[in-house]
Amino acid sequence: MEVKVLGPLVVTVHGTSLVPSAAKPRQVLALLAANLGRHVSLDAIARELWDDTPPGRPTDVVQTYVKQLRRALSTALVPAGGPDAKELLSRTHTGYVLDLPGAETDARSFERLTLDGQRALARREAAQAATVLDRALEVWRGPALADVRTGPVLRSETRRLDEVRRGALENRSSAYLQLGRHAELIGELGMMTDRYPLQESLHALLIVSLHRCGRSVEALEVFRRLRDSLVSELGIEPSHRLQRLHHAVLRDDPALDSPTFGLAVF
Repeated sequence: MEVKVLGPLVVTVHGTSLVPSAAKPRQVLALLAANLGRHVSLDAIARELWDDTPPGRPTDVVQTYVKQLRRALSTALVPAGGPDAKELLSRTHTGYVLDLPGAETDARSFERLTLDGQRALARREAAQAATVLDRALEVWRGPALADVRTGPVLRSETRRLDEVRRGALENRSSAYLQLGRHAELIGELGMMTDRYPLQESLHALLIVSLHRCGRSVEALEVFRRLRDSLVSELGIEPSHRLQRLHHAVLRDDPALDSPTFGLAVF
């Protein structure tokens, strides 16, 4: 049994996909899969499907979608036997639970590895942190639930996962800097700073990486673009720590080449 949400939705039982082609049943399955083993209320399902404009008798409509999912689940279970579909996709007093024995979502695996990597980095075990965070980030196959039309509940979850991923990328970059692997970071950090033009930590990592590669002019340009974005979008200057980093690049401070430079900042 396999459940994946970090990319296109994948839910398989004994090699058979349970993912419907119809948009709303797919949405229901995505919400249940993202909460594998946890209760999902009917209110949350209705809010996900229709936001503030549910149809008449929304509970009946949800039950119809669940019946469709159970039929697909029953079909997948038939060759191998085992639990009844109603046991794996069970009804509670206020909602539903999808519980596939032995299955863990790729999102939970990613978050567990990310936490392990963060702890290794906090212990200054850069090589271990880099290895574990590499494994965590390899779990992603594309944007979370890339082929699912998401409503407010799933959008909140995909934003949360994206934020965890950004943190994992920052921590991996910090580990790479400690290991002298700055040249490997420039392409990825360039894309990330384009995506998050107001995120100071990502810009700081890119500035240090460029400077260590002998590209200080480009590093200073990264600071200038960040400052322009902060001033135009928020009306604020970069933080004191970013300004100190800027001054360090201007004077070619030898501390910038230290493996542990600025780790408390980043």
